[in-house]
Amino acid sequence: MARGAHRPASAAVLPPPSAPRAGGTPRRGPGAAPLRDLTMSSISRALGLAALALAATAASAATTITVATFPDLDRAARAALPRWHALHPDIAVKIVSLQYADHHTAMTTALATGSGLPDVMAIDFKFIGKFAGSRGFEDLNKPPYDAGALRGQFVGYTFAQATNAQGELAALPADIGPGTLLYRADLVATAGLTEADLTRSWDSFIASGVKLKAATGANLLADSADIVDIVLRSNLPPGDGIYFDHAGKVLVDGPRFVHAFELGRAAHRAGIDAGTTMWTNEWVAGFRSNRIAGAMMGAWLAGHLKNWLAPETSGKWRSAPLPAGAAASYGGSFYAIPRRAAHKPEAWAFVLFMTADKQTQLASLRTLDTFPALLAAQQDPLMDEPMPFLGGQKARELWRDIAAKVPAIPVDKYDSMATDVIRAEYQNVIAQGKDIPAALADAKSLIEHRARR
Repeated sequence: MARGAHRPASAAVLPPPSAPRAGGTPRRGPGAAPLRDLTMSSISRALGLAALALAATAASAATTITVATFPDLDRAARAALPRWHALHPDIAVKIVSLQYADHHTAMTTALATGSGLPDVMAIDFKFIGKFAGSRGFEDLNKPPYDAGALRGQFVGYTFAQATNAQGELAALPADIGPGTLLYRADLVATAGLTEADLTRSWDSFIASGVKLKAATGANLLADSADIVDIVLRSNLPPGDGIYFDHAGKVLVDGPRFVHAFELGRAAHRAGIDAGTTMWTNEWVAGFRSNRIAGAMMGAWLAGHLKNWLAPETSGKWRSAPLPAGAAASYGGSFYAIPRRAAHKPEAWAFVLFMTADKQTQLASLRTLDTFPALLAAQQDPLMDEPMPFLGGQKARELWRDIAAKVPAIPVDKYDSMATDVIRAEYQNVIAQGKDIPAALADAKSLIEHRARR
């Protein structure tokens, strides 16, 4: 999940309660049975093994594990702690939260130096390829984790995202970002347009943006780069990653990239984007002032719009499939255990609790409006409830269908670097008029150079 909140870094040790809540879940020791709400046998076995490992290592004093995370994912962890403490009274949790970029920079340094490593590390999708490729994490496919048995319980493409070239599973998924088009239904109707006009094809999408702006003054997109990002992530050939093929060959001068750049440039030239960058003050103001009427992003953006970006626009937004039948994943969050973590059994229990526990996954959905990676959570009746912010639309049903269509795309440790290079070259195309083939050729050369270094 991409995070947009801007809050100060925080660190707090949250100890287990001394007694159970009245009428609440009884406290249970580390040797307790697996969580009752997990009925899938493979997850139950995994939780049971984690409990046995904890029983074998528990000391008389409470163990404290450190969880390094970032906004807004930190809210999900904090919200889950009362139930965690009821189930694991001998394991205190220290949550250390830094802003998104600061967290991933600090964790990169910690992995490189071996200093300051947490027991559990949260990782955003943008960095999962880089971090998994570092080989600084426990391989969750191997004993005592044996997480391969859980593969069928999660959205299919998530395990591929967290698996490196050596076949090591570096993390388990917590939430995912099925790609969707969010649009202002009221402004679209004012322009005499329909959802089908927006989604029929990319040409129809751009033409609709022109009509929308003429009728309402609103831009259909914040940034034309959003089109580039979605096209690059959709309809990939089997075995290929976004930027690299299975052998590590750089793909960025191929027809998929040319097409993405051409579509983005066409949208920009048509004037349907506001020219604002995500997470900036101008971007936020665009949603609040009715100047940005659409966004192609992960489904998690609906939660951001509701919770802090533009809550006053409640009821005016709708969610639709991406244009031209594109099926893409945009964002997601993972939990990993560093190889040098001090409390691995306890850390594994926490990772399972945040990812493989249906009740925790549903609580995260209620807290953050995230979309769960766990299939059992996706089948809960909560997923079928109307969403008031989206005008009563049962949008989670749509997102569930989209997630089922997203292919498993391999990741590469240089994906994050390649993303930055491609975005910089796209800006050269639209801001300086650089020729697309030349921009992609330069991008390929720079990526190849940096990947060798």
